[in-house]
Amino acid sequence: MSWLEVDGVDVFYGRIQALHQLSFVVEEGEIVSLLGNNGAGKSTTLNLVSRIVPASAGRVVWQGDDMARTAAHDLVARGLVQVPEGRRIFSTMTVEENLMLGGYRVRDKKAISQRVDQVYDLMPRLRERRSQEGGTLSGGEQQMLAIGRALIAAPKLLLLDEPSMGLAPLMVKQVMDIIRTVNQRGTTILVVEQNAKAALRIADRAYVLDNGAVTLSGPASQLAGDPRVVEAYLGG
Repeated sequence: MSWLEVDGVDVFYGRIQALHQLSFVVEEGEIVSLLGNNGAGKSTTLNLVSRIVPASAGRVVWQGDDMARTAAHDLVARGLVQVPEGRRIFSTMTVEENLMLGGYRVRDKKAISQRVDQVYDLMPRLRERRSQEGGTLSGGEQQMLAIGRALIAAPKLLLLDEPSMGLAPLMVKQVMDIIRTVNQRGTTILVVEQNAKAALRIADRAYVLDNGAVTLSGPASQLAGDPRVVEAYLGG
């Protein structure tokens, strides 16, 4: 059994079906990218794995456990953490206050302090701005802060929803390099991205979603050269 397995899942919003018999796997230690246009079902898939939206059919299994009856906050305690689309930082709180909130379920205050220092080492720009309000940061800095806040929870599986959205090309590269470093330090990552070129550059494998179903899958390097992906997502 794979480390994370989504098997034959349907998801509905009222009468509208968002996911159609969706199946994919993530192995421990991987970066897996979900690609697709707006409305393809990518964010719904992350919300499914996070237990924010329920499945009406199929199952989601993580580390051998069916998560159908697991509450979203309990998943965070077990190490499944999502960085949502749009960052959703607290704009009137400082960078450091935002980071500290990432440890709201961690009782060991020393561990929280150590993790904050590790985030600052990974993203020195946040250390420079530790006393600034989150709302005064640039878009790229806010994305770093959102990722850093998630890291305080010591995730085993990190879900990232459109981390490059609205960022300049140089900042996209910096954010993607941070994601790759987080993975190299032992965190498995499932990332949703419209920027297929950036996502495929860091991913081990990828799935292409269309209308709530997987239409292509394979090693990232293979999909980067697939004519269908090039034409649809890479500007070929």
